[in-house]
Amino acid sequence: MVVAFKVTGGEQGGWAVLQVSGELDLVTSPVLRQRVHDAVAEGRHSLVLDLSEVHFCDSSGVGVLIAARRLFRSCRGNLRLILPARGAVDGSHVNRVLGALGVRRLFDVYGDVAEAVEDGTEPLSA
Repeated sequence: MVVAFKVTGGEQGGWAVLQVSGELDLVTSPVLRQRVHDAVAEGRHSLVLDLSEVHFCDSSGVGVLIAARRLFRSCRGNLRLILPARGAVDGSHVNRVLGALGVRRLFDVYGDVAEAVEDGTEPLSA
């Protein structure tokens, strides 16, 4: 079974939103990295990465997420993540990988895009 990787962009509430689906791995992570850099180059300093449809993430994908965090911090921007299964369920592969590597706490994770783009909402706990 081949899982297609796709990144689609949009905007909601003044935030750039990238919806990612499929497997985030060595082959596909450069695509996401480029889309994140493109958003910053376009002057977007508030980004939501919706990973709710990502079924697999390896260390390459985690590297892209950490690099995106660093990039947005350097330009005093905001990066928010949406993880599969609302980011708090042990069954979420992405959440488990981030937790196992000890980097889950570095990210502001929200339940869905609507929560992520709303001012004043608190991220889910790590």
